[in-house]
Amino acid sequence: MSEDIVITLGQDALKTLAMLSAPLLLSTLIIGLIVSIFQALTQINENTLTFVPKMIVVAIILILAGPWMLDTMTSYTTNLFENIATIVRGP
Repeated sequence: MSEDIVITLGQDALKTLAMLSAPLLLSTLIIGLIVSIFQALTQINENTLTFVPKMIVVAIILILAGPWMLDTMTSYTTNLFENIATIVRGP
């Protein structure tokens, strides 16, 4: 296994990881900012106020983007297993 193959595998894994985690992370970031602005405007300093909306948004995003996330993960894993003989043998 050459260094180029290892680097390519690592890049593909990181790209897939970023694609899968981006919808959840971005949605919780946006909701966190909105709740923080609301708390700053109303001077309500309740820690649980940020937790509940984030959990609701994460559940909604998982329901909406879950099939796409599963399809992306399945295609990456299938591609990896189909090419494992080529990867192990190398050039």
